[in-house]
Amino acid sequence: AAVPGRNGVAVRAFMASTAASDAMQEKRVAGEYTAANVQVLEALDGVRKRPGMYIGSTGPRGLHHLVYEILDNAVDEAQAGYATEINVVFHDDNSVSVTDNGRGIPTDIHPQTKKSCVETVLTLMHAGGKFGGSTSSYSVAGGLHGVGLSVVNALSEALEVTVCRDGKEYRQHYSRGKPLTTLSSTTLPDESSRQGSCIRFWPDKEIFTTTIEFDFSTISSRIRELAFLNPELTITLTKEEQDAQVQHNEYCYAGGLVEYVAWLNNDKKPLHDPIAFRKELDGIIVDVSLQWCSDSYSDTVLGYANSIRTVDGGTHIEGLKTSLTRTINSFAKKSKIMKDKDISLSGEHVREGMTCIISVKVPNPEFEGQTKTRLGNPEVRRIVEQSVQENLTEYLELHPDVLDSILSKSLNALKAALAAKRARELVRTKSVLKSSSLPGKLADCASSNPAESEIFIVEGDSAGGSAKQGRDRKFQAILPLRGKILNIERRDEAAMYKNEEIQNLILGLGLGVKVHVVLF
Repeated sequence: AAVPGRNGVAVRAFMASTAASDAMQEKRVAGEYTAANVQVLEALDGVRKRPGMYIGSTGPRGLHHLVYEILDNAVDEAQAGYATEINVVFHDDNSVSVTDNGRGIPTDIHPQTKKSCVETVLTLMHAGGKFGGSTSSYSVAGGLHGVGLSVVNALSEALEVTVCRDGKEYRQHYSRGKPLTTLSSTTLPDESSRQGSCIRFWPDKEIFTTTIEFDFSTISSRIRELAFLNPELTITLTKEEQDAQVQHNEYCYAGGLVEYVAWLNNDKKPLHDPIAFRKELDGIIVDVSLQWCSDSYSDTVLGYANSIRTVDGGTHIEGLKTSLTRTINSFAKKSKIMKDKDISLSGEHVREGMTCIISVKVPNPEFEGQTKTRLGNPEVRRIVEQSVQENLTEYLELHPDVLDSILSKSLNALKAALAAKRARELVRTKSVLKSSSLPGKLADCASSNPAESEIFIVEGDSAGGSAKQGRDRKFQAILPLRGKILNIERRDEAAMYKNEEIQNLILGLGLGVKVHVVLF
């Protein structure tokens, strides 16, 4: 028991408090924070310490991001008007090389670093020629921070750079961000006109948590996008195999975005030919191609900024959707198809069945994060809205049949949404254990306690009969359903809710119904 001490404070409590205080003091001493505790990481050590900040992850996604960084640099040369060919090779030693026929990385001595420009951009963060201004060699570029090439170098067990320019071939070898050799050069034959850069790298096994293996289809999908976005560019992808089998694909699409939309809608039923237009204003270029299909009930909107896929959208996507909805509604008010002029089509209804590609070229893009998943330039939204409204209005005025088909498609989408809403209302209040009628051929259980009840969904009446014979009626229910209930890929939401088998599922399982959200 505690012994009363001075002022009524228990001795045991006092001793415990003192012990805790001493422990805290020791912890503070052990955790002192002074200048000696501050680490200064040299050169590219910070990249190796926190690679996920630069490539997203150390798994397959980050591994493939290394290829994208080098590939995007080569595409920047094409966007600048200097490169026409890019070759990507998966070598059988798990290395990747990316070669372009652009101007080649400068090899002269940089005035600030006193090193070759090649070594400067490969070993220093934020060293590059794409920061804009009068000294920039690129009017438009996907690489902005001057970190892509140096990050790949830092995360590679080995890297080899080859540059051809001014009649010479330059080479240098690196390992984990540090140069192993100096920049050497050899003179090319007089008849040679070789020019460009080649980066070959071996990802570092110490960094990546996954097996070093590049997926051919993943990289080919990205290359196909780049070829569609840059119609004057040819990109080849080759995979060397140890068994002498070689995969080789070549990508060149002179039709650009129009061909891209047609490729995406290859297995669909288009309502019209792809619509395409371009606008340049204040140095920003907007390219759009779109097409509606009768047998599609969802939209596909892909956005790119300086050939970088903005998977999280951005101001260009927002401007496109807003202007598209406003323009179609403007026509709907004047059309005979829309008998009720008070009805306003939402963006969801307007875009149903639409496939759209928007590509913007922005001199000074504002991307969110190093992986550039979202565009943030507010001025881009204004220019995109203006471009879509002007060009789409002009096209639809000249093609009234296309306008009628788009309006009919949008109106049907609205009707289907209303029908689906009514269907949802019919089942929203139903409960699995408190239903006025049993769905379909449900053999219910006796228990009304959800915690102990279970339901078996079986295919066909024969399986249902066998299941009923072997069940425990107290807590086991059986619901026979017809096989292959409904292929909803090409059916709208209303058709789904009208389907008897799906209704039986909703009623039998007591499923909730999703909330109907209308976006712009």
